[in-house]
Amino acid sequence: MKIKSKTITYGFIAAGTMNIGGVLIFSRFFTNSTIPEFDPVVLSSFGLLMILVWGLAYLSVAKDFAKAKWLIAVFSIERFIYGFVWTKWLMNNDLSAVYAEDTMAGIFYTIYGANDWLFFLIFSYVFSRLMLKKNESNN
Repeated sequence: MKIKSKTITYGFIAAGTMNIGGVLIFSRFFTNSTIPEFDPVVLSSFGLLMILVWGLAYLSVAKDFAKAKWLIAVFSIERFIYGFVWTKWLMNNDLSAVYAEDTMAGIFYTIYGANDWLFFLIFSYVFSRLMLKKNESNN
């Protein structure tokens, strides 16, 4: 299966928009204290700000992703780490306790890692495609 470049561009835009919009909406523009309360290391106010910055990085390469092959690899690794940390968090914490304190924070904790795993797969696909394209042009 080959995905068109225009579709991949939309994928980068979606990733950036989800990071930026997700953080701003669910954190209520950084005023929701419940999100950092349940994971003060990864999802501190600073951590949420950095997620927003990653979103800006995805947007910055959306149209020229083919020129940023190794950066796409970094994006894939970053998404893997966040997905892994979320999975580990779910295994060691009670999601219902987050919902009991704040529904928006509960929704955030429910979806943020699934989003990371999805974009890990997408970014990995894009990186693989770019690597294959380079190998084909060298032959």
